[in-house]
Amino acid sequence: MFSYRHAFHAGNHADVLKHAIFVHILRHLNLKPAPYWVMDTHAGAGVYDLTSDWAVKNGEFADGLDRLLDGEPVPSLIEDYLDEVQRCNADGIANIYPGSPWLALHALRERDRLRLFEQHPSEADVLRRNLRSQGRKAQRQVAVYEADGFEGIKAILPPPTRRGVVLIDPSYEDKTDYRRTLLTVREALKRFATGCYAVWYPLVQRREPQELGRSLERLGCGDWLHATLTVCKPAADGHGLHGSGMFVINPPWTLHAQLQQTLPWLRDKLALDERAAWTLTGSQDTAAPAGPAHTKRNARLP
Repeated sequence: MFSYRHAFHAGNHADVLKHAIFVHILRHLNLKPAPYWVMDTHAGAGVYDLTSDWAVKNGEFADGLDRLLDGEPVPSLIEDYLDEVQRCNADGIANIYPGSPWLALHALRERDRLRLFEQHPSEADVLRRNLRSQGRKAQRQVAVYEADGFEGIKAILPPPTRRGVVLIDPSYEDKTDYRRTLLTVREALKRFATGCYAVWYPLVQRREPQELGRSLERLGCGDWLHATLTVCKPAADGHGLHGSGMFVINPPWTLHAQLQQTLPWLRDKLALDERAAWTLTGSQDTAAPAGPAHTKRNARLP
């Protein structure tokens, strides 16, 4: 139950997709003066050291974040994402990676609030310690709950502001997470129908990811976007992550066009073999899929 640590995967291709979209949502929320809440069901440690033993063990950032740091022009969605990475790395070297709590924390204005759920006791302790380092403002704006985010999110919806985003990104190491994610979204929409929901899921050799995506599309939740990014063919042994998906309910109206521009670029940039691909579908049926494309550790930020 408590074996997963996101530090092993920080900055990988799935983080790039998830966090680039998340940054866009946060910046869109900031366009209006009305306050909002950010709610994260599986917060993790908040921020990660890419030079740590855990991060270096797998070195997944080498085929994710690092591939974006070669100084070449990037789509605006990725430029905004890299700006947030830069914010955590004053020396210009991308050794510190901001997870979703850190991206949200840095986006908050005076009246905005952040609510973080993390059930893993050790991760929750690290998260609290990391937040203490951010000073009194962070302590005032952020609440950490050492609890099951699937259950806990229900108690705080709708937020008092009636504006906000819910990020749902469990590890899915437990196969029941797929069903729990769907049920959580369905229940949350009853409480907060106008909220933005960003659901991340892995592309692995199981039937559950495909079923989750189809089930989310059939929820009848109004406006939605569904993006996937595949970087390689599935491993012969059936293990490993060959891509990931993001399903966004009530997305910013600007997100579709940004993803149309960004997903082909990410496919080419992050491809590990000829099976790299992307898809983009939406409730308005204005999106179209694209096929495969072919494509070193350079840790200096552009």
